[in-house]
Amino acid sequence: MTREEKNQVIDALAEKINNTSHIYVTDTLGLNAGDTVDLRKECYKNEIELVVAKNTLLKKAIEKSDKDLSGLFEALTGPTSIMFSEVGNMPAKLIKNFRKKKDSEKPLLKGA
Repeated sequence: MTREEKNQVIDALAEKINNTSHIYVTDTLGLNAGDTVDLRKECYKNEIELVVAKNTLLKKAIEKSDKDLSGLFEALTGPTSIMFSEVGNMPAKLIKNFRKKKDSEKPLLKGA
């Protein structure tokens, strides 16, 4: 990935952070392809945008955004997926229901 492409990703993430009310940082590592597709479908149905990003790019996007989300920096370890939502508790409910339905420990909430 070139520096220009990285800057575009950072800008896009910073814009999403600025334009979204609630951000959840999750770990989806270990979900198989079918479960990942199911999770994305559930997110879409509940108007939640699920994005996978490198931690360094996400950290730079948070720093570039207008919001003070520096408390999320400690959650940016290992594989990270970000859920953007306008409804505060919707991602948490989705994660809880998905884990129960799939009898799985993933996705795991890392921070919000």
